[in-house]
This record gives sequence, C-alpha cells and structure tokens, in this order.
Amino acid sequence: MAVWQVPVDLLARSRFTISPMTDTVSALLSLDRPRRPWQHAWRRPHVAAYEEMLARRPVVRALVAAAFGRRYMADFLTLAPASATPTFAEELAAVIARPDEQIRADLRATRPGPLDDVLSVDGLTQEAVFLLDWVWTHTVRPEWPAREQRLRADVVARTSRLSAEGWAGVFPDLAGTMQWLGDGRLQVNDLPDPPLPLDRAEQLIFVPAHCGHGWVVWDQPTRFGMVYPARGILADAAPPAPDGLDRLIGLNRAAILRRLGTPVSTSHLAALTGLSLGSVGDHLRVLLDAGAVTKQRSGREVLYWRTPFGTLLVDRTTESPASAAPGRAVGFPD
Repeated sequence: MAVWQVPVDLLARSRFTISPMTDTVSALLSLDRPRRPWQHAWRRPHVAAYEEMLARRPVVRALVAAAFGRRYMADFLTLAPASATPTFAEELAAVIARPDEQIRADLRATRPGPLDDVLSVDGLTQEAVFLLDWVWTHTVRPEWPAREQRLRADVVARTSRLSAEGWAGVFPDLAGTMQWLGDGRLQVNDLPDPPLPLDRAEQLIFVPAHCGHGWVVWDQPTRFGMVYPARGILADAAPPAPDGLDRLIGLNRAAILRRLGTPVSTSHLAALTGLSLGSVGDHLRVLLDAGAVTKQRSGREVLYWRTPFGTLLVDRTTESPASAAPGRAVGFPD
C-alpha cells in the first residue's frame, strides 16, 4: 500500500479545495471509461461529440489512451492546484507550462512499453491543453454552477464532521482505500508504492469531485492532495415520496426534507422541486424552527441540510409498518 508520512503541522494546515480542473479530469474519465451507472447516464448526451472530436484529432486520441493506465494517471492530469480557490484558466496554465518532453515523460511513467509513434510529434503540450479545454468547455463549464454547488455542499458537510470528530473521523469516509494509520501515516491507496515522506511539502489538500473513485494529485515536492468522490452526486434523483411524511408535514415540505441528506442551497432546491424560491424559503423556515434542518453560509450561498432529528423523522416515516417493531430504538446517524 502507498503511505504518506504527514508532519503534524502539515496536517493542521491542510484544507478542502474545489478544483475546476479536477472535475474536468473526472468528466474526461466518465467520457472515456465510465464504470458507474450515473457516469453512463451523464456521458450519454456528450459521447457523440467527444468521439467525433477524437476522430478528428489522432494525437489527442493516442494521448487519452496513454494517459490512463491500469493503476496510474499521467501527472499532467493530476497537478495539485496552487491556490485555495483556483480557476480553470489558472490550473490549465500549469499544464501549458509543461514542455512536450515532460508530457511524454508523464505518459511513459503511466504505461509500460513504448509510446505510440504519433505522440512523438512537436506540440504535444498543445494537444493536451486542447483536450482539457474541450472537455471543460463542452461538458463541465455549462453545468459548473450546479457542480460547484454540490462540491461546496460536500465541503461544508466534511468540515462540520472534522470539527466534531477530527481527521480520524473524516478519512474513512473520503475514499475506499484511504485510511489514517496513526503516527503521521496516511494510506492514500492500495498500490505497492514505497512510503513517501512529506517533509518538504508546503500544501496538503483534499479535493471533492464528480468521480467514481479517488486519486492522488501533486506537484512534487511541495504540493500534495487527494481527490475523493463528493457526496450528493446523485442528489437530483430523489426517492419516491412515502405517504407517512407527506401526511405529517405536507407534500412539498416533505419533498424538501428528503433532499437535504447533504447540504443544498435554496436555488438548487427550487430547481429540484419546481417550487418558487419564495415557497422554498417559507418551507425551510418552518423546518428550521422545528429543528429538522440546519444551515451554514458557504461563499455567496446559504446551504441547508437535515439535523439528526430531521433524519430521524425521514427514516421513521419512510419505514414500512411490517419492518417497524414497536418500541424499537432508532440511532442517530454519524
């Protein structure tokens, strides 16, 4: 397994960061090799244009094939952002700064064996930049407001848990193979890489993304990070409404409460439910007064999510009569 030796002060300075480039790489993975049902569904309206673009650009097609190995991704796709709030243009500039030979070295480190001859051409960096810019422009940027909202909601939920439980409570829930082993040791994946001391590191970040699995980002020796699947990727697909909660608090209020398993903004709730912003706000005030939801500001928006009482309310009213034993205690979620 791959383990990072993390100094205490570096962990104390670590933070969550939203990266447009990381979500662009996530979208590229979904376009090129979808594995989860939601990735197939997201890919469907984009795949024809993507395949047409690859057919016109043989260097880009070979670049994509070489960039994703069985275990690793090429480093030009996994550069850690240099700032706390990076823009796509700023992150793309880091790829632009890599010369052709560095891109080829990144590809050779990812896959064994010789590279496709077409990748020996001059201008390989420009082809990599074209690929990333195409994926951002055609698939990610049009839906970035909704994506960013889900990512911010994830960060709010994680930081809330961090405050309550510390990093030991956060790490097990980030990515399947990621674990805090104690004594400054962070297991980042299950690959057979040697331990990596982060003594010279200046930055350690954790990046939520619309991805099916996590990966490492870095710009050695100073910047390191971990990408992990964001909660609420499927938040738009609300479950069918059970009658019990509808009768108890009303149809629209129940629909809102069910969607607040992860933090969501008022505008996003309005889009999901089809209700006006004013109606959503009225329902949220009632749920806040009842102690069923809580809220916190994130940037320019206020995010709402269920309290343990709200979750208990949803769980108990969703439960079928046959499965609800009289007097059974229901525990609060983590």
